Amino acid sequence: MKNTEKFSNRVDSYLKYRPSYPEEAVQYLYDFVGLRSNSKISDIGSGTGIFSKLLLEHGSNVIAVEPNRAMRAAAEQRLESYPKYQSITGSAESTGLPDQSVEFIVCAQAFHWFDRLAAQTEFRRILQLGGRVILIWNSRITTGTPFREQYNQLLHTYGIDYEKVNHKNISRKMLLSFFKEGSMQEVRFRMSQEFDFEGLRGRLLSSSYSPVPGHPNYNPMMTELRNLFDRNHQDGIVPFDYETEIFWGEV
Repeated sequence: MKNTEKFSNRVDSYLKYRPSYPEEAVQYLYDFVGLRSNSKISDIGSGTGIFSKLLLEHGSNVIAVEPNRAMRAAAEQRLESYPKYQSITGSAESTGLPDQSVEFIVCAQAFHWFDRLAAQTEFRRILQLGGRVILIWNSRITTGTPFREQYNQLLHTYGIDYEKVNHKNISRKMLLSFFKEGSMQEVRFRMSQEFDFEGLRGRLLSSSYSPVPGHPNYNPMMTELRNLFDRNHQDGIVPFDYETEIFWGEV
């Protein structure tokens, strides 16, 4: 399956169960990175519009670039009431945007899918002089509690290409080579979701590496997820903890 199609059958789960981003992380972009209420920002790999919505709520102009038709349609439906929102078909490697047309590029939970060299070339083309690229991930915390560690083991055991598509494969050295030398800045924030079993199941199924019904790994994965939940829940709830990582600079 092409990378651009990996989420086509997961849009509903993505909309319901993927987290947004901490308000303090978004505010950091406006207070320290230079985003403004009238900034022209391209959200590349914009998916279902989770991060685009946060930028629109701050009054910025957002051009959302997304290659997956189902995810793009979901974003357009939820964001159509925002006059500063524009949605286009495109990819990080070929956005379709004019030269020097945006002040900022944001990639939220998406950069690990890109061809980095081709994306770097394209970003340089569409950014205005002095423009900045902002890469953001909600990184699931995998250690420190039995639940975190057991859930991570579940993904290693039953996930499809989990090691290959995990964004943690992108090293700090790779990120430093993407940005202009000496320009990369980084900052981190904490956030958490709380799930009952159905929420935990939906969060798992929103991931590209989760097997779908009919796959031989699906039923044993769901059995183990139930056992994992039963061992770890408190009053029917498990916490799903993240570190929101932001890397930004010029390219």
